[in-house]
Amino acid sequence: MKYKIFVVAAFAGVAALLYSFQKKLNDLSPRQTEFLSKYSIYPIETPPTATFCGEAVPLKDFDVKERFENELLVNTYWQSQTILLMKRSKRWFPVIEPILKKNNIPDDLKYLAVAESGFLNVVSPSGATGFWQFLNATGKSYGLEINDEVDERYHLEKSTEAACKYFLEAYAEFKSWSLVAASYNMGIDGVKKQIEKQKADSYWNMVLNTETSRYVFRIMALKEIISQPAKYGFQLLPADYYQPLIYSVVTVDSSITDLADFSLKNKINYKQLKIMNPWLRQNFLTNKAKKKYSIKIIRS
Repeated sequence: MKYKIFVVAAFAGVAALLYSFQKKLNDLSPRQTEFLSKYSIYPIETPPTATFCGEAVPLKDFDVKERFENELLVNTYWQSQTILLMKRSKRWFPVIEPILKKNNIPDDLKYLAVAESGFLNVVSPSGATGFWQFLNATGKSYGLEINDEVDERYHLEKSTEAACKYFLEAYAEFKSWSLVAASYNMGIDGVKKQIEKQKADSYWNMVLNTETSRYVFRIMALKEIISQPAKYGFQLLPADYYQPLIYSVVTVDSSITDLADFSLKNKINYKQLKIMNPWLRQNFLTNKAKKKYSIKIIRS
């Protein structure tokens, strides 16, 4: 008798769970239902050929192929992060792309900024800052203003110009864009030392530290996935992407004693001013040199 009661209770419990699950399914949107009906996990099929900045990648080398496959897997199945990168790409690539083109830099290097910062003004433990992750001294050496009040590592247009200067300098040294990208991670001198030590002149044939050995492959994987999302199972609608921000520009050549007051005078709030101009690091701008600054004012 006790066994029968237990079986009946068990079936009742299962039925309740199934009912609850079915009710949750009924509450899902058509898009969510489609997702659940199709969602499966598969190995990534590595493309048979690949290029980086116009250079052929030797995928017939098993080590090169497997390192590329590793980054494709990691970035495909880190879905939340990769979706956010895709969403942000439509906002920030339109800013980066024309600057690279103007400086004759391969378009693929825009994905280096994605690998470095994820389109966020992050600060690394070593103090590397902004989308392009410049250190203080390096940023200054490429023409960025960096002080307590102004830090142009947070200025996307100016930091992209600085990155272009670096790329051109490194390319003049290596004549290889893959080595240029590797050097962005470990420095020009670091790559030169490894070339001399290993008697090699190809990124694909070198033994490097773990981070740098993955670095270019991660950039390649981000390019592959973000440029062809559906191929890797990502179903984003045009409305899912973050759109470019619309703004006007106010040029100032004098001090601003209170940026909150400045914001209100320009019919925005202080938060909006900081979002659009993260390079302004204080709530004032002394500007003793009477330098001209272009301040973005967001418009709806």
